[in-house]
Amino acid sequence: MIVGPIVSLTDAQWARIEPLLPDRTPKRGGRWRDHRQVIDAIAWKYRTGSPWMDLPAEFGSWKGAHNRLRMWAADGTWEKVFTALLAQADAEGDLDWVIAVDSTVVRAHQHAAGARQKGPRSASRNDHALGRSRGGLTTKVHLAADSRCRPMAFVLTPGQAGDAPAFAQVMARLRVPRPTGRPRTTPAMVLADKAYSSRAIRTHLRSRGIRTVIPQPSDQIAKRKRRGRAGGRPPSFDKTTYRQRNTIERCINKLKQWRGLATRYDKTATIYLAGLHLAGIFIWSAR
Repeated sequence: MIVGPIVSLTDAQWARIEPLLPDRTPKRGGRWRDHRQVIDAIAWKYRTGSPWMDLPAEFGSWKGAHNRLRMWAADGTWEKVFTALLAQADAEGDLDWVIAVDSTVVRAHQHAAGARQKGPRSASRNDHALGRSRGGLTTKVHLAADSRCRPMAFVLTPGQAGDAPAFAQVMARLRVPRPTGRPRTTPAMVLADKAYSSRAIRTHLRSRGIRTVIPQPSDQIAKRKRRGRAGGRPPSFDKTTYRQRNTIERCINKLKQWRGLATRYDKTATIYLAGLHLAGIFIWSAR
């Protein structure tokens, strides 16, 4: 029985993605199955959140699609394609570098636990970005989005991790190659909520010449008032510009429309991160 809608790349999306994919004839072994069919199969799985064995017959073998997802996650192909699409948008002037940063907690299914402590550890260490709490297993997705609600970087941590400690990792992931010279890593502006209001974050952004739009928590404001002049001037805050921070919330809503991302079923953080990059590829290729 087919579960959920059939999800396929449009011709325009495929025209952007196809040149960025590996050659279908590897140096060893036989010729790979059609990349477009496999990507559509993997997207169907994450869109619906259905088990691999429910994959519609028109997508071919579910084992082949799963193996392609796993191999390209291990060698970084998904992230490379995602980054290349960002570079295309930047080269065409479709990226204004007004970045919003936030995080979202994703409930992990019980089947996501129990992964072997082997293989790639680039997305997480031994915990596979799974945290245990009273509510069960959770993963936190830290991300940055541009002013048009499109994801630009992902970082995974266990669900109980704080937002501020992961901020530097998210900023480090902002690396968009350019035709000449070094990749761009510095946004023009960063918008974030009170969870990122620490002095260390503000100082870091200021040292890089990045405009900061982050509100100050009420307890910090009260503390400054009690100190008087000794507390120094509070950081400037543009309330009108801060309204643009809803772009990160809308980006998260886009990603969580994929049921396999709204609930984590993958055992390893490497595979789940590949699913996030795949969703980002669909979003950026549709611009």
